[in-house]
Formats: sequence, structure tokens, C-alpha cells
Amino acid sequence: MNDKRKVEIFSAGCAICEEAVSVVNRLVCASCEVTLLDMKKPDVAKRAKSLNIGSVPAVVIDGRLADCCGQGINEESLKSAGLGQPLGN
Repeated sequence: MNDKRKVEIFSAGCAICEEAVSVVNRLVCASCEVTLLDMKKPDVAKRAKSLNIGSVPAVVIDGRLADCCGQGINEESLKSAGLGQPLGN
């Protein structure tokens, strides 16, 4: 069983994406495993498409696209999706 919350940040490296990375990194806890994914890579773009990601930055938590994405990063939405909380909470 995985005891880490999987957090994926889909980014194109723009200033808004970098801000999203900063927000996520500020909110994570020791139980979060964060991966930064470069949308310029074909395999990452393919994965994003499979998750119905239509714009970046996008944050996926435990395989689900967080509601925060599409209109800027919203800290409360990230927290509601489980960011910063150990699994089981």
C-alpha cells in the first residue's frame, strides 16, 4: 500500500506555472510525493490528455484533476483535494 499522496503538477514552464509550483510546494506535507511534469514532452502531453487536462498549470492529486485548475491555482481547492494532508484524512 502506498502511504504517500501522489501530487502531479503539469507545467509548460511559464511564469503562471512556476507560481503554481510554488503554491503546491508551500502546501505539501511529508506525506505528499510531488512530481513536476513538462508538457513539452510527448508522453506527458499524452498523460495530460488522458486526464482531460486542457490548460496548464494543472494539478492532479491521487489521479484526479483538482478543481483549482483552469482559472488559476486556488489554494482552498488544492487543500480540499487533499494537498497537505496525510492519506486517510
